[in-house]
Amino acid sequence: MSKANSKEPVVLQVLPEMNHGGVEMGTVEIASGLQNAGIKNFVASSGGRMVYDLQKLKVKHFELPLKTKNIFKMYINSKKLAKIIKENSINIVHARSRAPAWSAYWAAKKTGAIFLTTYHGTYGLGFLKIKKLYNRVMTYGKLVIAISEHIKKHIMREYKVPEEKIRLVHRCVNLDTFSPEQVSQERLIKTISDFNIPEDKPIISLIGRVTPWKGQALLIEALSKVRHQDFYCLIVGSDQGRTAYSNKLKDMVAKYHLEGKVQFIDHSFDIPALLMLSEIVLSTAIEPEAFGRAAIEGQAFGKIVIASDIGGSLENTIDGVTGKLFKSGDAQDLADCIDWALGLSEAQKAKIGAAAVKNIKNRFTKQIMCDKTIAVYRELMK
Repeated sequence: MSKANSKEPVVLQVLPEMNHGGVEMGTVEIASGLQNAGIKNFVASSGGRMVYDLQKLKVKHFELPLKTKNIFKMYINSKKLAKIIKENSINIVHARSRAPAWSAYWAAKKTGAIFLTTYHGTYGLGFLKIKKLYNRVMTYGKLVIAISEHIKKHIMREYKVPEEKIRLVHRCVNLDTFSPEQVSQERLIKTISDFNIPEDKPIISLIGRVTPWKGQALLIEALSKVRHQDFYCLIVGSDQGRTAYSNKLKDMVAKYHLEGKVQFIDHSFDIPALLMLSEIVLSTAIEPEAFGRAAIEGQAFGKIVIASDIGGSLENTIDGVTGKLFKSGDAQDLADCIDWALGLSEAQKAKIGAAAVKNIKNRFTKQIMCDKTIAVYRELMK
């Protein structure tokens, strides 16, 4: 039996894989925070390139096929997790995604460890909401961490989770990576050279997966309405096989005669360097972002952020202070905001940039997120 009543947390984070993504980044950030606090912790996943980040932190990683949605394999995973929990005196099992959460939940019940979840997204409910049962495991935690007020309201509304069971812990920016001081001149020169980015035009960037709900098509339509302005737009991210959509975007660029103003970058990019080169950073989602890292990463660099007025953007971007919120799905309103940002004086840009950096340092740093999460672990141990 695990020592669920011991005073010091011993934490196992469980997720599908350790390849690049918001959940994976959060896992590494929390592992780092736990190490710095002297709290023993482990991670279990099916592996991936970010396991190396855990190795650098000296956090042990257990490789199991936790990406599977096969019920029989999930059950086998639960038995393997139970063995890991017992052998390492783990008393908190922290699940970060649905399929591995089921295995983690069963393992926690078997061993007496405390089960905790972080609810990272709204998750699809499916036809007639038939996936609610599958999703519901993310509400089974003794406590449930919501990554934004938007997510908190969602799980209260859809799953009737009482507010007193939810702990709000916003996602963060790691200022060791996302700040001007961390991006060398050499990285900037390399990025400019690699992608032939003009140095005499204001750069607008939209960074994120190339998928319809992220709003790349909306952006191109908006840019067609400000063609008179001098700008160069970077649409950065992989289409992950959605070639029909990425081809549609390229057709739109040609249709609106934006060939000399829009560039697609789909691989081998240095996100901090691209943000450093940008004057305007966009978050154009047409569906609510669970939180929206792009907006806070742009603010960490003191850039003008323009974000849609839905989801997590309402919490991380202060309209008229750290940037601008536009009406979601409205190409004309987005165009007006871009026009506004391009027309700002240097003094106005500096004022907004300073407010943006202050917003991040006061509310969305890695240290704040780790401190709040560790406080949840300690609360569970009471």
